[in-house]
Amino acid sequence: MRGFVVFICAAGVIALAYWAYSVNHATQQVLAQKRGLEREIARLEEAIDVQQAEWAYLNRPGRLRELAEANFDDLELIPMQSYHFAHPGNIPYPRPDLELSGAPERVMGTLEDGQ
Repeated sequence: MRGFVVFICAAGVIALAYWAYSVNHATQQVLAQKRGLEREIARLEEAIDVQQAEWAYLNRPGRLRELAEANFDDLELIPMQSYHFAHPGNIPYPRPDLELSGAPERVMGTLEDGQ
């Protein structure tokens, strides 16, 4: 009987060692995948920074002004001035009674009436 208990304990230790090894191996794979993803994220963030710098360089006001002047015959672009913008009071907003659904007002009216 004593040999059987020793055999069961040894089998349990071997099973637990195999389980620990497999968990450790899976953890190492996940950590390697995580490091790869972090490297890719860093590379993509650097590419985004480069593209933002290029965009800022290409959208310099002086450069855009020169391009607009050079291509005026084709594009007919003129520099923007303050009088090109409308005053907020001149913007025609839709009347509240002409909204598409009107459901929120009906619901709120019902809630305020206590019904």
